Amino acid sequence: MTRSDDRLIVGLDLPHAPAALELVDRLGDAVSFYKIGLGMLTGGGLALANELKGQGKRVFLDMKLFDISATVEAATRGLAQFGLDFLTVHGDPHVVRAAVAGRGATPTKILAVTILTSLDRTDLDDALIRDGEIPDLVTERARRAFLAGADGVIASPREAAAIRALPEAEGRLIVTPGVRPAGAALGDQKRVATPSEALRAGADHLVIARPVWAAPDPRASARAILEEIASV
Repeated sequence: MTRSDDRLIVGLDLPHAPAALELVDRLGDAVSFYKIGLGMLTGGGLALANELKGQGKRVFLDMKLFDISATVEAATRGLAQFGLDFLTVHGDPHVVRAAVAGRGATPTKILAVTILTSLDRTDLDDALIRDGEIPDLVTERARRAFLAGADGVIASPREAAAIRALPEAEGRLIVTPGVRPAGAALGDQKRVATPSEALRAGADHLVIARPVWAAPDPRASARAILEEIASV
């Protein structure tokens, strides 16, 4: 039987907490780590985080905080009280520094978002982001986030190897969304890789949502992914 492996983080991208808890129950001991995002926040996301921690699960709260330093620090201080394992903020250095200050002595790890895996160069042009290839921009944003104190970064599997090669990345985490098992639909992701490709590129954790929760048998889907992870 395939054991759980916390390198797999299942994204609970569902409409509300009861639906998420039903999925968690179906997955049982196959999955030990879950992501709760903004879409779940008004559907009982923080209560869900508490429930999962009470079940002994690890929890990644994907809030992508961005605001002035004082607000980010205050928000992080409040969220860290939930005993979260990971919390995301935007990778701007002032945001990272504020989140690290707000986290204080709690064990919550601050992960900096580099460039969303659903974006490509056209999207960045529309947002007036400076010229440059996405891998180069992601790598530089990751380096600056590490220097600001981030415990890790969120980045596409396609940029994981370049980030892992940074001297500043030593001892830091790389968490990769945009991971799709071979043959799975891409959905809204544009920069993707398979689980084994992402791990070989240097990722520590893989965030996989739709290929698990939308599968006819979520537990079987999770187990197939875990088997691929174990083979690396």
